[in-house]
Amino acid sequence: MKSSSASESAKAKAQDSEKITINLGFVDLGHVDLLVSEGFYANRTDFIRTAIRNQLTTHADAVKQVVARKMLVLGMQHFSESDLLAVQAANQKLQIRVLGLASIGHDVSPELALATIDSLEVLGALHASPAVKTALAKRQA
Repeated sequence: MKSSSASESAKAKAQDSEKITINLGFVDLGHVDLLVSEGFYANRTDFIRTAIRNQLTTHADAVKQVVARKMLVLGMQHFSESDLLAVQAANQKLQIRVLGLASIGHDVSPELALATIDSLEVLGALHASPAVKTALAKRQA
């Protein structure tokens, strides 16, 4: 019998990252492949992640200033149905600002999301049901 730990590990990694697609010119791609073949990087993905991290390090001070100015939550912020019901019971509305991952539970209805989320600014990824994403589309910055 096959262990499910490999699929659980893949699922955990999928929740921890977002897949992106980029287009590179042939010459740039050739340079990346040359560095990979010479052992500088394990693969193309390793090169791209390293390049991105280097740029983020270069601009770290600017990022910190913008995060502070915009009052962004840095990292992950999750909103469950019970969280939003508590906000609704308190007659309040949320202004969600996240740099990283904002997730809204799949048990949250579009109606509850609209009743409790006044504005939404996510720099990174938003995980929510398609119906909630559609409902909140006009409230996104």
